[in-house]
Amino acid sequence: MKKNVIFLLLADLIWGAAFVAQRTGGDVVGAYSFNSIRNIMGFLVLLPILLIGRRRKAQQPLQTGKIILGGIICGTALFFASNLQQLGITMGSSVGKAGFLTACYILLVPIFGLVLGKKTHWNVLIGVFLALIGLYFLCMTEGSFRVQTSDILLLLSAVSFAVQILAIDHFAPQVDAIFLSALEFLVCGIESAIPMFLFDIAPAPQSWLHVLASWEAWIPLLYAGICSSGIAYTLQTAGQRGLHPTVASLIMSLESVFSILFGWLLLHERLSSREIAGCITIFVAVTIAQLVPSEKDRITEPA
Repeated sequence: MKKNVIFLLLADLIWGAAFVAQRTGGDVVGAYSFNSIRNIMGFLVLLPILLIGRRRKAQQPLQTGKIILGGIICGTALFFASNLQQLGITMGSSVGKAGFLTACYILLVPIFGLVLGKKTHWNVLIGVFLALIGLYFLCMTEGSFRVQTSDILLLLSAVSFAVQILAIDHFAPQVDAIFLSALEFLVCGIESAIPMFLFDIAPAPQSWLHVLASWEAWIPLLYAGICSSGIAYTLQTAGQRGLHPTVASLIMSLESVFSILFGWLLLHERLSSREIAGCITIFVAVTIAQLVPSEKDRITEPA
């Protein structure tokens, strides 16, 4: 097995387990607090890599204007995506279900690309059809056509992640990728701090500070900030070098499978046979949608 594949599988493992950290950490400190702190930590983790890399490329122009614009647009998209996802998880969606619903961004990216004039392929249409079937089994309650609020939030999160991925696809080739990612984390962290103060801190500041001082809050925060953002991002960057973009995207889509496994192992979550059928169908849909031999199929995972 190529080391590139191993790097991406390790990144998938980290991102899959991050859903557990999001569930436990968000329940303790609040959804907005969790995302604000983890993104600021992600920025701080990337900062040394950023400074070392910039020192080596001192002769290359930085393109500050494009980096700032890209960081604001990508960071704002990540703000909506990560907070909608965190709220969906906090409201009771299982870790595995959240992982699979979030994975729908891989289907949405080529669909949104049509609006931008990018060609799509027949297999993507098949993937969309299968995903709709999978979403029905996963989200619809037995004998009812009601969708849970947490499911809607997670699907909106997938839409936002698709927008974020297309924004990265636009800006990353033009600027330093690590600079762009670091600024994206910083913008998302600062924007998340606004609802954090309004909804998490303001109602009970002393209680919030007491909770924040506990290891129950900091263990998932440290994992999400350091491992999910910093380490997994580095593994992804190293892993995609030398791999065909379609192969890399397929490997990264396994994050949703690992989210199911970690939810089962660490949180003892159980899915019904109906939900398992939905997960399998969505995973097949995601896989089919990625089997496109195109140079523009690289999908950058939202950390």
